[in-house]
Amino acid sequence: MLDVRDIHKWYGPFHAVRGVSFSAARGEVVGLLGPNGAGKTTSIRMITGVFPPTRGTITIDGLSISTDPEATRRRIGYLPESAPLYPEMSVTGYLSYRARLFGLSSSERAEAVERALGLTSLEAVQRKRISALSKGFRQRVGLAAAALHRPGLLVLDEPANGLDPTQIRQMRETIRSLAKDACVLLSSHILSEVELTCDRVVVIAAGRVLADGTPAELRARHAPENAILIEISESETTAATIAIRSTAGVAEVESGKLENGWRSLRARLRTSKESGGADQLSLVARSLHDVGVVPRVLTPDAPGLERVFHSLLESSATAEPERAA
Repeated sequence: MLDVRDIHKWYGPFHAVRGVSFSAARGEVVGLLGPNGAGKTTSIRMITGVFPPTRGTITIDGLSISTDPEATRRRIGYLPESAPLYPEMSVTGYLSYRARLFGLSSSERAEAVERALGLTSLEAVQRKRISALSKGFRQRVGLAAAALHRPGLLVLDEPANGLDPTQIRQMRETIRSLAKDACVLLSSHILSEVELTCDRVVVIAAGRVLADGTPAELRARHAPENAILIEISESETTAATIAIRSTAGVAEVESGKLENGWRSLRARLRTSKESGGADQLSLVARSLHDVGVVPRVLTPDAPGLERVFHSLLESSATAEPERAA
């Protein structure tokens, strides 16, 4: 559906995007991650046709955004970080107006508005003025407007920005629903939400792609450290820590938070090669049993996307001076 090949963008002497390449298929939710100034927003603006790349190609459904700009834009739905809403209009009035801008006929507009309201669960507020809606509902109106014309590519820039946890969950469910019929490209700073929502993640820093893969692939490739999470009573902390540290394959034991008399411990493990491939969970459980400690929780603690992200940025920062040398 979307194919981005070696795109570059210069602003005068400043090289903002330096050879970004990735692809995304219909039915996929692809997350675009990176720190501020990484080139995410510039990449999104090139993909959505706001301005052309200085070099490189972008194709949507096989059509080039450079040679077929009108045809490709009709295939795109775009929700920028600040949704372009008219607060004095009602929800249905605004969506009908946007449908006319997309060139839909009168009968098509009614059907498109009804469908968009249903997809984004806006039926209960469809007659209200946008100015009277909460931040979460306003974001949903922006998403409904972007999805009105059934675009093949839906580009969402920080769709969960400023939402509370309940609204974020609702937004996630809506995005997954929209992805059944479209390719969704999502940019967000909420790493936990990206991990829950996206099928694939593309990490960008300093205008370059650092990694591209599923969250599981990125964890295995860039943050392979495994750990075990243990919760024991506060009175058993010392005995448990000593027992776990003495267990084969355990590199270190980190003490975590104390809550209602229970202490959390995190046992960082060596690589499977160093530990001989043993079942670390069973070894730790046996060590605790031998000193009479019964844990409330004993479970694998896999690295999250946040650790992957910081690991990639640290590696990139180390490599950057070498490139310049």
